[in-house]
Amino acid sequence: MSSQLICILGPTASGKTKFAVRVAAKTNGEIISADSRQVYRGMDIGTGKDLSEYSFSESPQDKIKKIPYHLIDIADAGTKYNIFEYQRDFHKAYNQIVNRGKQPILCGGSGLYIETATMGYSLPEVPPDFALRAELEKESTVDLVKRLASMRQLHNTSDTESRKRLIRALEIAIYMERHSINVASYPPINTRYIGMLVSRDERIARIDKRLDERLKEGLIEEVKELMESGIAADDLIYYGLEYKFVTLYLTGQISFETMRNRLAVAIHQFAKRQMTWFRGMERRGIKIEWVEPDSEFVL
Repeated sequence: MSSQLICILGPTASGKTKFAVRVAAKTNGEIISADSRQVYRGMDIGTGKDLSEYSFSESPQDKIKKIPYHLIDIADAGTKYNIFEYQRDFHKAYNQIVNRGKQPILCGGSGLYIETATMGYSLPEVPPDFALRAELEKESTVDLVKRLASMRQLHNTSDTESRKRLIRALEIAIYMERHSINVASYPPINTRYIGMLVSRDERIARIDKRLDERLKEGLIEEVKELMESGIAADDLIYYGLEYKFVTLYLTGQISFETMRNRLAVAIHQFAKRQMTWFRGMERRGIKIEWVEPDSEFVL
């Protein structure tokens, strides 16, 4: 195989994990997660870890294969795992898989994590500055963008698509002006990108179905347990989507119906942003082979 890495990508609820497991079973592979929230322990239902899907058999008569996975459950819930840590941990897992003679398979929906892992980006190791973040929060988004643009060239919209990323980008830029820092540098990896081709209507239906299933499976109870373990509501809200809206419900700020409806809308918007990112990758010259989730993988 000419590619050193196979990457299975796509929006949420598009069938990435099942497809990646089938690919891993065929290629003697191991899966590396490219999900920014599945790194956290105890955040299982809301992040859709679906660990049972990492077992595979061609038929009921065949022996079940357990596919090894990496970068899931590696950080405590309530902490802030960052992209610098992910790049470091990805390359460590990738090299271990290659050294075992296995096929590494990257699977996930975080375009930023995927590009950081595969494109050889150089990332500065910058610690969080919570006092600076509090000051930046007082400024408008327009002013923050102008300030960041005055400090460095804005190559794409990844740093400005949300206030959280924008503030972090400014935090890094300001720190780099004031300090001599270590910059992690990793080589780009020859990657075959496989995208899950799901129509907009099917994606919406999949998201709604999965959300209702997760609510029945104990999503609310999972968030409640995290809160009872001592994780602050603001920290859970930071993780967004399921954890944000269920926390707002559990703290009495919104009703169950409002929570469910607003969460569904937020997940649909999130999936749309994911697809926008992947189309942006294509515009930047990255070839993505779009296939249906149930199609056969051709080596």
